[in-house]
Amino acid sequence: MKLDLELGSPGTTRVVVAMSGGVDSSVVAALCKRAGYDVVGVTLQLYNHGEAVRKKGACCAGQDIHDARAVAARLGIAHYVLDYEERFRAKVVDPFIDSYAAGETPVPCIACNREIKFADLLQTARDLGAAALATGHYVESRVVGNKRAMYRAQDTDRDQSYFLYGTTQEQLDYLRFPLGGIEKREVRELARELGLSVAEKSDSQDICFVPTGRYTDLIERLKPDAAEPGEIVHLDGRVLGQHGGIVHYTIGQRRGLNIAEGEPLYVVKLDPAARRVIVGPREALLVQRVRIAGLNWLGDGTPNEDGIPVFARVRSTRQPLPATLSMSAAGGEVEFAGGEEGVAPGQACVFYESGDSRARVLGGGVIKRTETKREAPRMIAAE
Repeated sequence: MKLDLELGSPGTTRVVVAMSGGVDSSVVAALCKRAGYDVVGVTLQLYNHGEAVRKKGACCAGQDIHDARAVAARLGIAHYVLDYEERFRAKVVDPFIDSYAAGETPVPCIACNREIKFADLLQTARDLGAAALATGHYVESRVVGNKRAMYRAQDTDRDQSYFLYGTTQEQLDYLRFPLGGIEKREVRELARELGLSVAEKSDSQDICFVPTGRYTDLIERLKPDAAEPGEIVHLDGRVLGQHGGIVHYTIGQRRGLNIAEGEPLYVVKLDPAARRVIVGPREALLVQRVRIAGLNWLGDGTPNEDGIPVFARVRSTRQPLPATLSMSAAGGEVEFAGGEEGVAPGQACVFYESGDSRARVLGGGVIKRTETKREAPRMIAAE
């Protein structure tokens, strides 16, 4: 595989590689080294070593730091481990817990990329005199005009563009994603070819800082009042049962409600103030509009009140759907052409130029409110 990072001459150009200890970032470091770049590996320690060692698939701690060191030693490159535990706790873990306790469904990987990896780590790379920070993320960047643009990865099963929408234009111009144009199976083949000890290592999990794999355990320990019991209520007002804390429920959930009704019921809303889990039929999940905050725009031009056509994605596992994005002083609004299910406040809504599997990423924001087809007219009239 020929590696072209579109930088200066490899022999005189330094590249910092974010090495998590997994196969992807290890292959990136090896490819950069083989291409002749001056490679420096950096690994972030984000949480307690001991907890992470006990969890298979964790990243940024314990065994992964050991693996990153071993790969760096084999490649003969400089390697540093930076202790970012306090920053990670303040910028990722605490906001995640607060968001979940507020009845939202946050995505901590997005915050980690935006607040830690592409902020603090990127600045470290600049301080080390690097021309770029390279990572093992499955997303592609290409030069468009006088700047770089982000695109979905070739391997659609591994595409991480949903988690990277918060990357600013300045960061994107400095970052490089060598794996965006190849398949995961090719990456493992390269790892074997390069003799890397992590070639068969399993992939890390999304919520890496939860040692038990149950985020509710962490939330109950650090924010006990988030697990207070309350009522499970039908949309029509009937009380159907009791629950042990809204943190155990997410929008769209059907299993584990422990209520007996003649029809399948789903969680359609969470009311943390009243400690209520509100349920209803599946059609009640269909969302017509979402309000977003914190828009990060990577496309050309600027969205306005007139609205622009986009393809919107509300979960990493969902396909982008046709929608209209409009912006005003009050914030952003996304209207789905045919509605969308499984939408919850706290999730990201990410925008693409088309529904194509290699589409350009236009940006995204955090969902603050959802409006179903039955709610939208009433909410608009009240505003």
